Amino acid sequence: MTLRRVAVVATAVLTLAVAACTGSSGPDPTTAPSGPSSGSSGPPDLDGAVVSVLGLWSGPERDAFATVTGAWEDATGATVAWTGSRDLAGDLAAAVAAGAPPDVAVLPNPGLLRDLVGAGALLPLDDLLDPSAVARDYPAAWTDLGTVDGALFALPVKATDRSTVCYSPAAFDAAGYAVPGTWDDLVAWADDAVTDGRTPLSVVAPRGPGSGWALTDWVASLALGGCGPATYDAWVAAEVPWTDACVRRSFDRFLTLVTAPGRVLGGVPAILTTGDAEGVLPVFADPPEAYVYPMASFAQAFVTEAYPDLAPGTGYDWFPFPAVDPALAGAATVGADLVVALRDTPAARSFLAYLTGADAQARWAGLGGYTSVNRGVPASAYPDAVARSVAEHLTGAEVVRFGAGDAMPAEVQSAWSAAMLRLVQDPGALDGVLTSLTDVAAAAADG
Repeated sequence: MTLRRVAVVATAVLTLAVAACTGSSGPDPTTAPSGPSSGSSGPPDLDGAVVSVLGLWSGPERDAFATVTGAWEDATGATVAWTGSRDLAGDLAAAVAAGAPPDVAVLPNPGLLRDLVGAGALLPLDDLLDPSAVARDYPAAWTDLGTVDGALFALPVKATDRSTVCYSPAAFDAAGYAVPGTWDDLVAWADDAVTDGRTPLSVVAPRGPGSGWALTDWVASLALGGCGPATYDAWVAAEVPWTDACVRRSFDRFLTLVTAPGRVLGGVPAILTTGDAEGVLPVFADPPEAYVYPMASFAQAFVTEAYPDLAPGTGYDWFPFPAVDPALAGAATVGADLVVALRDTPAARSFLAYLTGADAQARWAGLGGYTSVNRGVPASAYPDAVARSVAEHLTGAEVVRFGAGDAMPAEVQSAWSAAMLRLVQDPGALDGVLTSLTDVAAAAADG
């Protein structure tokens, strides 16, 4: 693998980051930061040291990161020098080629991680952090995501649940509906709702970069929860064609559900023209215009902005995307920001130990809009019941996989997102589309 391959994906990094988007009760900020370090009894004296960090965060995400890292700076005397990028793959490739990489980077997807490992740009975290502490704090399902060829190169410092369904408990109770536990239950419930004269689903392909990504999330959840992780991984790696019978059934299940008359608010035109923040509004209208909104866990922010008086857990809540196979109900598709190391310095080691540790992530959780999968972060760190339950779901998930699009090469993700827009308008094109996507994936794997 060369740095040229790293640069190839640069044009799609911002699009993939968009797809992955999503009162404090955390630790006392005067507490000395700690993390999965190698046995230090306290924060090191790093007065004057600088840790350079490159990533995509901006706005509130960047502000929250600065608040969290400020505690480490105060405790150590070191400084975090953040550089925001709109072309992360390209900027990293250029910095590595120039012999001046950042100490640390935050990556939005595993595809870029694998490219950087292949280019020899990353340092194994096994050499920089205490492996026993990492094993204690992070479930194996999550460390596996950052492992390449048997070595740990990345840890998730911020996670998103891509397999959540937002709903109103009050509306469900008033209609006499039970939360569906399986895909068949969901389909049967949708039919019942239509029979009752109600519209069950709000579905969107959000406008903007990579429009169609939210529809790929549906298929990814159906494939993981219906075909299992082995087939899912082989499909993502282009070892199984998109025309595989189980993969095809995942598309067919999605299309059969959302194109049936009466099941989706506004039908296909609304799917194609409604933004992601707008998609949640009908679920909490009075009376409800739709009853569920399948969307990543960052949809909580849309609810709280539009309906600030709704109480989390009672006024609004969520349930896991129903698995096709009940035996796979513990599987979750996710997004995550992955921290990686490109240079080994005492300050970089200390910073990595802090950022991947429970103290930092509990502070972050207390700021809201954040989910950790570190088992050391207490439930009390989260500001509300919904945020807390999402963290519990992700930490306890038996099978964890990145959303398939994020795990595929950028050109495949782009082609797939566009294909979903075509398929909801023309489900009969499925076989031809899947053949075409197989060809795109094979070319990307060979490239």
